[in-house]
Amino acid sequence: MGRRLIAMSKVFLGDVAKERKETCKDGKDGYPIVGLEHLIPEEINLLSWDEDKENTFTKIFRKGDVLFGRRRAYLKKAAVAPFDGICSGDITVIEPIPEKILPELLPFIIQNDAFFDYAINKSAGSLSPRVKWEYLKNYKFELPDMDKQRELAKVLWAMEATKKSYQKLLQKTDELVKAQFVEQFVIGNPYPRKRLGDYVEQIRGVSYKPSDIRTTLDENSILLLRANNISSGKINHIDVQYVAREKVSAEQIIRLNDILMCGSSGSIEHVGKTAICERDAVGETFGAFCKLIRTKGELLPKYIATYFETDEYRKIIMQLACGSNINNLKSEHIDNLMVPIPPKGVQEQFVTFVCQCDKSKFELEQALAELNDTYKKIISENLG
Repeated sequence: MGRRLIAMSKVFLGDVAKERKETCKDGKDGYPIVGLEHLIPEEINLLSWDEDKENTFTKIFRKGDVLFGRRRAYLKKAAVAPFDGICSGDITVIEPIPEKILPELLPFIIQNDAFFDYAINKSAGSLSPRVKWEYLKNYKFELPDMDKQRELAKVLWAMEATKKSYQKLLQKTDELVKAQFVEQFVIGNPYPRKRLGDYVEQIRGVSYKPSDIRTTLDENSILLLRANNISSGKINHIDVQYVAREKVSAEQIIRLNDILMCGSSGSIEHVGKTAICERDAVGETFGAFCKLIRTKGELLPKYIATYFETDEYRKIIMQLACGSNINNLKSEHIDNLMVPIPPKGVQEQFVTFVCQCDKSKFELEQALAELNDTYKKIISENLG
């Protein structure tokens, strides 16, 4: 399916789709609410939204529209709407013209590396670049006839379903690890609970000014991670910054198996989220809204990192995080956590189990990456 399907004709996006400019003039009650934060990079499906939440949004979208994150297009945020709702002004609502394009195919034209590259190139603004529909509508791409559009959409949505199956298996593996931890160390408190501060040190993130930001990575700068780089217990390198190396102390350089934690955020859901630092993060640093948890003595990093993924930990953090506009975790909040600390040998047995699960996840992730490469190749060759 990676081969070119048919001969194509070039069209402009504005020939087959238009910007929906419908707004909500009356009450907004009952409408699901989609902000830019609900769009996941490189995810074509809308997986989260808010309901009955105070907001200032007035822009309406309809089922089948494509929601494109026009701010910071390099984040590659675009998803098809599964229902009617209202959304942020930083989202461009793209409506298919059914007689010109199969609506089911439009999401793959928008959630596409070539389109994002075009959008990035047409964006304006330094700190928070945005792109307008007047530029997006001039994106030119190849489009087959309607019969071939149906064939292509069928293949691509089938591949999407397969990708989702792999992702569910990855999620179930994570759930298995958490369930094993709770059964072995939490239920019935089989091991003494001890103050976490006796087993870890906390390292504050780098404070910096806009003038300390660098545009490229070189011998005078260092890659800086922020809270947005923590997702699902891992470090991602989407939307990173570079900061002057002189601002960073030796202890603020990330080491293997350090745990990066979000210590402050406007969203309480993000406060306390963690990621264990693998080899790809070693030698980097982190911003002031984050902190490092560095284990010492008898506590193993992968053991405590799993505790940080449990529901028990999340409930405690939700109670502790405080602040009016910014939710904060104080150092004493983490130090005073009472966590189960089994003997090191027992921790090592559990970490062996975690590593076995990680191996299974790695194989799944490789299969998913190969599928994703094929998926992107089909889009590039047939909708380029």
